[in-house]
Amino acid sequence: MLFSARTRWCLLSGIAALTIPAVAQAAPAAAAPAAAAEPASTAEAPAADPAQGLGDIVVTATRRETNLQRTPIAISVIDPTVIKDRHVQSLIDLADGTVPSLRVATFEARQSALTIGIRGIVPFDQNQTARDTGVGVYIDGVYLGRSQGLNAALFDVARLEVLRGPQGTLFGRNTEGGALSIVTKGPSGEFGGRAVAGVGNYGSYNGELHLDLPEVSNVSVKLDGVVQHQDPTVRNPLSGQAGWNQYQRVGGRITALWKPVDGFSAEISYDQAKDENTPFYSQLVSYNPNGYNVGAYNGANVLTFNGAACNVKVNGVTTNPCIAPLSPLVTVSGGNRMSDADIGVPQQVSVDRTHGTAATLKYDVAPHLQLRSITAWRGVTTDQWDNSGGAHRSIFAPNTNFSRYSLSYLRQTQFSQEFQAVGSAEHLDYAVGLYYFTERAREYAATPTTNKWNATGTAYTINDAQTWNMANWLRQRDSNAVAHSYAAFGQATYSPLDVVHITLGGRYTKDKRRGALTMISGVATPYTFTYDNSRFDPMATIAFDAAPNVNLYAKYATGYRAGGANARSSNFGAFGPEAVKSYEVGAKMDLLDRHVRLNLAGYIMDRTGTQIDFDFVDTNPFLADGRTANPNYTKHTENTRNAPGTSRIRGLEADLTVKAAEGLTLGASYAYTYTNVPATPNTLLPGNPLTQVFVVFTPRNAGSAFADYEVPVGSGDMRLRFHLDGNYADPVYSFQNETTRTDKSFVMNGRIALADIPLNDNGQRLTVSLWGRNLLNESYIYRRSAANSSPTVNNDGSLNYGGVLGDYANFNPPRTFGVEGTLNF
Repeated sequence: MLFSARTRWCLLSGIAALTIPAVAQAAPAAAAPAAAAEPASTAEAPAADPAQGLGDIVVTATRRETNLQRTPIAISVIDPTVIKDRHVQSLIDLADGTVPSLRVATFEARQSALTIGIRGIVPFDQNQTARDTGVGVYIDGVYLGRSQGLNAALFDVARLEVLRGPQGTLFGRNTEGGALSIVTKGPSGEFGGRAVAGVGNYGSYNGELHLDLPEVSNVSVKLDGVVQHQDPTVRNPLSGQAGWNQYQRVGGRITALWKPVDGFSAEISYDQAKDENTPFYSQLVSYNPNGYNVGAYNGANVLTFNGAACNVKVNGVTTNPCIAPLSPLVTVSGGNRMSDADIGVPQQVSVDRTHGTAATLKYDVAPHLQLRSITAWRGVTTDQWDNSGGAHRSIFAPNTNFSRYSLSYLRQTQFSQEFQAVGSAEHLDYAVGLYYFTERAREYAATPTTNKWNATGTAYTINDAQTWNMANWLRQRDSNAVAHSYAAFGQATYSPLDVVHITLGGRYTKDKRRGALTMISGVATPYTFTYDNSRFDPMATIAFDAAPNVNLYAKYATGYRAGGANARSSNFGAFGPEAVKSYEVGAKMDLLDRHVRLNLAGYIMDRTGTQIDFDFVDTNPFLADGRTANPNYTKHTENTRNAPGTSRIRGLEADLTVKAAEGLTLGASYAYTYTNVPATPNTLLPGNPLTQVFVVFTPRNAGSAFADYEVPVGSGDMRLRFHLDGNYADPVYSFQNETTRTDKSFVMNGRIALADIPLNDNGQRLTVSLWGRNLLNESYIYRRSAANSSPTVNNDGSLNYGGVLGDYANFNPPRTFGVEGTLNF
């Protein structure tokens, strides 16, 4: 559906109308000041004082420390308490919908590359050398250029800020949907720390050590180490091979903070992490769902039906159409998540290695002016071994190979430099800066088949001729790219009256990129790519303090994602940038003496140049005559086009927190997201027909709710804490050009903790907890494809039934649970 001008106005004004009764109820208390940033406590955070209501939340979305409720941006904050309660160990644990507008999913079935989306800006395939994300991910202000490595273990997190909507002014390119900012805890200068150890089902264990050393000669040092492990949740029957959905993550970081004189600080950090993981299992959930004729192989291995050869072309028309039979070894799982694979395949762990060095300098040149410099070098390497499908994504044919092993070798390095001046004057707050980013990326890939059927599909053997040794790979593609980005930005907030705040900002960006696709299917190719573009992104916001603790705002902002080239295409096909214009109104309210916090936002986003991926994987093992088996045939093609016209995204968001009683806090969040993308020519089909396309991993309705209750136990600060949360999402599309959708999802998580047990008079405390994720063991499909359920179209327009099998899908993780102890000292 399309929204008329009248409907748009009603959508935006409706949010403002909702605030009218809230304004009338607002308590006449003083407006809350911006809270100062302090080292977060290592203890289990207690509930807010019931006499004071809900406490302040500090964010840095405007490059300065501000109170969440007085910052006119739609922001969700995931703090250490939420991380503990939900047992969040890495970003993939947010895929259950902790923040309804934030969508986290795997690329294909791989945990080694994540797709991050906000407000309907969710790229399908950003996992390449010459293309970018639509949502920026940052660690302590440093942008991460690749999807690979995003699922590394989280270090000592102070908070995760989910900035919803375009952030093109202060955060820059590739933040058209928003930004995910990870803020870690820095050195405190005082001796102390935290040690964590836990065990759980599926052989899981985790450990953390965070150690703050006392300040010496104006230098403070903090050490962080983490390890996380889980055995596979789907077992591999092939002896000696890894299963599916297993991981082993380790990492460490050292941070030093130097304060030689008042007003100057230099923080230098180095981190390194390794994530060994395997993909989620791809299951065949239906066979021949459209009811085509099922053939049989004769003694000459020819597929026949009713005694005649199938799929023979006569004058360009496919006659006697039929599909291949199913091997008796293959299980069609339907809606059931498998715990044991039916076919054993070679499966190694994929290995992601991330490392980085950052230096942040801050100098107070005047009482109300601070200069900052953020310099960072980062890199990621990925050795991908993805054999997730077995026989569930390719048909059975006698004596043919099957099970596509997707292998990839990626190396990326990046450097960024940012200068900021952040200051204040009378009635004016401002931030200006310069930014530079460059990266080099190279990837080559192979797709051997690892298994081979016998003549009847009742047994198979293993092929490993080119599987293990990279030197023997028949490279399906080999690409490289170099990118440079330059930017200048500024943003200022002027308050002509105490209750009116006007913010204006802009960012000029210059992007350059060049690259080459040097090999396709083992053959050297001459394809190159260059991109050179500049852009200005403005932002304007007006905020109004309608009453004490009631803040309203209206915002206009733009953002964009840079253009690039598709390394999976047949010619390194280039595509242009996409851009978004956003109109937003919102309200942030602390009501009933700050016992109720209600934040609302409504937005309209119009996107042009939407980057659409048309993907085609041909698993047909037959030659052109439609009868003779070709055991070495495989083809994977992907093209990217910019959709014509305007894509429309509309949404409503609500966040509610209630301090219901002493020790009891309740909360709920909701996101409604409507998306519509114009039909786009599909260059992979004859005649380039206009094809309906969809936004992936974006539910129309999504919601999350939680309840926290704690009671004192004994004397002192010891208490018993209970947490329960539930997260719902409507079905979503997994592919931009498939009408098939996933299941709806509902996941509950919980935790019981006996917190802050005193161990001695020196302040050492112990917290013991029992946690569970997916408590009800709900099983739902989070990614589904019907690409192999219907015939494909040949270049001459005839139908090809050779690859028809059924829908394949990936399921969410099963229930996990464990016990954990945390020692604070």
